[in-house]
Amino acid sequence: MEKRWSLQGMTALVTGGTKGIGYAVVDELAALGAIVHTCARNQDQLNERIREWNEKGFKVTGSVCDVSSDAEREKLMEEVSSRFDGKLNILVNNAGTNIYKATLDYTAEDFTSLMNTNLQSAFHLSQLAHPLLKASGAGKIVFMSSICSVVSVNTQYPLYSASKGAMNQLTRNLACEWAKDNIRVNAVAP
Repeated sequence: MEKRWSLQGMTALVTGGTKGIGYAVVDELAALGAIVHTCARNQDQLNERIREWNEKGFKVTGSVCDVSSDAEREKLMEEVSSRFDGKLNILVNNAGTNIYKATLDYTAEDFTSLMNTNLQSAFHLSQLAHPLLKASGAGKIVFMSSICSVVSVNTQYPLYSASKGAMNQLTRNLACEWAKDNIRVNAVAP
């Protein structure tokens, strides 16, 4: 770690940070010295992960949040603003889901649920985080996209792929629009 860059003192919010890619992102940011806040839907899982990170000496806090809910996103950003004194350096929009069905089997409710979790939550959290990122002087947003956004890899990913494709375009637009506010916006497509 000594030869790598440092994020000492930087603040970060990572959604969906208790499992998979989100867990790895929280772990890496904290290992590099960032002060990280994460969220998840499951309180027990969140408590267990925070305990693990604290045992490593990492500065990680968390709160329960279902990112598909407008009210819960707003509450999350109020907590982040309070915890980080109105400044945020890094927002990682990681939380996401999929509903595995063939195209003809999806319902309108499936569409709404998937888009709310994967796309609308990331868009709204970015809006809510904008003043905090701008106040930091050099904010960064990372959208967790997917290779499914650019190629078809499975027949049971049509809505997931569409949500991630839209996220890629959102990334391009925000990168251009918010550059004037010193906010860098990127997407990663594992």
